[in-house]
Amino acid sequence: MLILAIESSCDETSIAILRNGKILSNVISSQYFHSKYGGVIPELASRAHVQTISSIYHQALNEAGTQIEDIEAIAVTNQPGLMGSLIVGTNFAKGLALKHNLPIVPVNHIEGHLYSGYLQEPDLSFPAICLVVSGGHTVLFYVHSYNKYDIIGLTRDDAAGEAFDKISKMLGLGYPGGPIIDRLAKEGNPAAYNFPRSMINSGDLDFSFSGLKTSFRTFLHKNFPGEITEGNKKDLAASVQAAIVDVLTFKTISAAKEYKVKNIIVAGGVSANSQLKKDMTEKAAKRGMHAVFPSIQLSMDNAAMIGFLAEQKLSESGADPFHDFTFTAAANALRAKRK
Repeated sequence: MLILAIESSCDETSIAILRNGKILSNVISSQYFHSKYGGVIPELASRAHVQTISSIYHQALNEAGTQIEDIEAIAVTNQPGLMGSLIVGTNFAKGLALKHNLPIVPVNHIEGHLYSGYLQEPDLSFPAICLVVSGGHTVLFYVHSYNKYDIIGLTRDDAAGEAFDKISKMLGLGYPGGPIIDRLAKEGNPAAYNFPRSMINSGDLDFSFSGLKTSFRTFLHKNFPGEITEGNKKDLAASVQAAIVDVLTFKTISAAKEYKVKNIIVAGGVSANSQLKKDMTEKAAKRGMHAVFPSIQLSMDNAAMIGFLAEQKLSESGADPFHDFTFTAAANALRAKRK
């Protein structure tokens, strides 16, 4: 089956073409202008989607060497995300599906990340533990199959990516904070400062990062009332990154041990963090586990993961259930209940 997929949940406009699990094109247009505001501005994001989605659509078809008449189904992210951004993508997708009489598969953005490890490694087996970690989400899943998963851990406040962004802002480093801190941390000492590993011994699989932000802010005010040198910034970046990575790694490995699972998937934007990848891979291997990190392109918001999951849904249910155009965009939604 030849599927055209659309992703526009936040500040990336992406359209991909897939055939039988193989990516023929996966075009991503990122809205870098948000960096000057220190975060994504929802109205500006939706306007940018409107301006770029048509050109991205044509580029995706061209790179795949195909045309819309060859497409057999449309997939689109309809939740969760920024409402205006989601509406742009869902309306564009519905227009294509109506015009060309195609089935349309609405896909949950988080579920797209959840199964991106299976797009990266098609032979990966179920069950698996998946950590979806990004600017808006830090969630642990026990994944049974393509149509069943349980939420086994959630952040009680801020997501890990949000903590990186806010701490980067405190250091005057810019946005998005995760890549900047990761880059600086490579030249710093992770043991220079001891920041709290929130909830690491809580006895459950939940996370919390708001306390780390508060602790970091208090530490800066007390110990660096003036200008922070470049060397100190490197040590601070390395130390705070170590605190976040330690918690993410410990909780994920603990989940795999508790559920007796050998496969671990780490997905979402923060999965690109080099220290997280190193620590998780090494600690998983020591316990006979296999850690999968999707490529950078599949870790960021992208349409390929949306098309891949839609393909699984079509394979299981056929096209008939997906001629229903009444679905809507939703800002916040995870279909599985917490276990």
